Amino acid sequence: MMIGLGTAALGRPQYINVRQEDCDNSNLTEFRKQSFSVIEDAYNAGIRYFDTAPGYGLAEELVLEWLQTKNDKTIEIGTKWGYTYTANFDVNAAVHEVKEHSLAKLNEQWKFSKQLLPYLKVYQIHSATLETGVLENEDVLNELAHLKKEHNLKIGITTTGTNQIEVIKKALKVEIDGEQFFDLFQVTYNFLDQSLQEISEELLSQNKSIVIKEALANGRVFRNENYPHYQKMYATLEDLASKYNVGIDAIALKYGLQTIPNATVLSGASNTNQFSENLKANAFMLSDDDIELLSSFKVSPDFYWTERKQLQWN
Repeated sequence: MMIGLGTAALGRPQYINVRQEDCDNSNLTEFRKQSFSVIEDAYNAGIRYFDTAPGYGLAEELVLEWLQTKNDKTIEIGTKWGYTYTANFDVNAAVHEVKEHSLAKLNEQWKFSKQLLPYLKVYQIHSATLETGVLENEDVLNELAHLKKEHNLKIGITTTGTNQIEVIKKALKVEIDGEQFFDLFQVTYNFLDQSLQEISEELLSQNKSIVIKEALANGRVFRNENYPHYQKMYATLEDLASKYNVGIDAIALKYGLQTIPNATVLSGASNTNQFSENLKANAFMLSDDDIELLSSFKVSPDFYWTERKQLQWN
């Protein structure tokens, strides 16, 4: 089990979440500089898995710029294709990203992403869904198979929404030349949406890699008067944070690390202070009772994703 760094909040000044503090990201030069230093600090703290995507604004470009300062074969980059960032760093943009799972989009985004080689180890379909038909698109799958073979990549999918498990099951049935095609699954998982547990053992038994995203439930793990139904969860998290002398973020990340064996759990830190707090998840172990208590806060995927859809870009 290990922590990786996700770069969604480092490449875009706005992100879908519940912000804990106001921040002014209008100065793009400063924002870029700060994001670069988070990546460097993560590396200096021992992080070697970095997750990015063209849909994350500046993120891929930033990671590429950072890689040019390194010569370390232990660095692993995972990126994706399928989303285009459209907000152009405008706080008031009506649309921040557009999804398109076409062969043309794959080819277009690969042209930039391939510059991340040889550090690029994981290439994913960004937010694969049944609706886009991407898991049945032979042209796309054949091109991904070609990239997998030519560059020795792990090919994966990321999942979002109420039917994550259904999408993963469908992806597990995709075969090319008689062999299962997908190697890695990046899944939303936290103590509110625990659906991944239904299939995690099966994935691990088939030697698949698991990456956990949104371990902090887009900020909903922090006390917030807009969510009175989470009062008991907030009190429990605050007690555990006090017990282990860490932040609530570290408790949430640790839950993912301990309940899904061998998973990589992504920190979505947007500044160096947040990242160093996240990293405290490596300093303690939750007890079985703690885990049982946290697991009791599970909500239905329908409830979880309906609530998530109401979050704002900010």
